[in-house]
Amino acid sequence: MTSADLVRDFFLGFIRVHVLHHAAEEAVYGIALLAELRRHGYSVSPGTLYPLLHQLAEAGYLRQTDRTVNGKVRKYYVATPSGIAALAAAGQSRTWAISVTSTFSVASGLMRRRMRTSSRSASFFPVPQAAR
Repeated sequence: MTSADLVRDFFLGFIRVHVLHHAAEEAVYGIALLAELRRHGYSVSPGTLYPLLHQLAEAGYLRQTDRTVNGKVRKYYVATPSGIAALAAAGQSRTWAISVTSTFSVASGLMRRRMRTSSRSASFFPVPQAAR
């Protein structure tokens, strides 16, 4: 695992917490979650979010229901009791998460500088825009 892979995994963890938070408040669906995550400063593609939603559902943290909206089937997700318990556990670690976020803010700046000189694009990583 490279350091870039590790950073990506950390930010996907933050995104999972955001998804659980919103799914605990109300039923949510993919496009709305993409907009909400962008509002929080995350640059996430559908190709990242939808597999993450399916993983959380398969792991029992989200429950999926289908609803027909304007003639199209839309998948809605709501947090299960296990998802709410995981979210509560993450909330107990809030001080740690703030510290890690600050550390990543500095680290992501260093990574972007290094990535500019390589062939890979720094936009591949779901780094909060506030940290850019």
